[in-house]
Amino acid sequence: MNNFFALQSRMRHIRRWALMRSSEEENVMEHTQQVAVFTHALCVIENTLFGGNLNVEKGVMIALYHEMGEVITGDLPTPIKYYNEKITSAYKEMERAATQKTADMLPEELKSAFTPYLLPDETCAEHVYMKYADKLSAYCKCLEEMKTGNQEFARAKQSIEKELKGYKNRAVDYFMKHFIPGFTLTLDELNV
Repeated sequence: MNNFFALQSRMRHIRRWALMRSSEEENVMEHTQQVAVFTHALCVIENTLFGGNLNVEKGVMIALYHEMGEVITGDLPTPIKYYNEKITSAYKEMERAATQKTADMLPEELKSAFTPYLLPDETCAEHVYMKYADKLSAYCKCLEEMKTGNQEFARAKQSIEKELKGYKNRAVDYFMKHFIPGFTLTLDELNV
């Protein structure tokens, strides 16, 4: 018996944005799905429009497992996680140890197939693009909350938008220009 996937499925019980009053709750599993879709989009945009050479599948797989450690640690709110360098460093170490623990649960014969996605080289381009997608997901959450009149997310939106612009990444800029405006529209305005 192996509990890896049973543990992974518990991501749906971990609530995000714990310190914020949300009009609609978001769990880690929902967030992970959106990050995977956005990572796919960013990698395709980079490769197709700008001549990049990203491994799209690798990027998506990294995104699918990027929050696996949170089934053990929970989702630490951003203001706490980044309060100071010491806390940030300790949390990253704890998160990595938790992810390693989940990787160690896998049967020995499968570990080599999963570990590159669970514990990727954080300097590889696909991981970097997943981090861009992660930030885009947070930005979309802010836009959706503000669309409902929830000003609780106004400051986070400004901060995240500044970060996204600061990346100076052509795929992120393209995504922001062409796809982000739709997140401010109602269902009727989306012309479905």
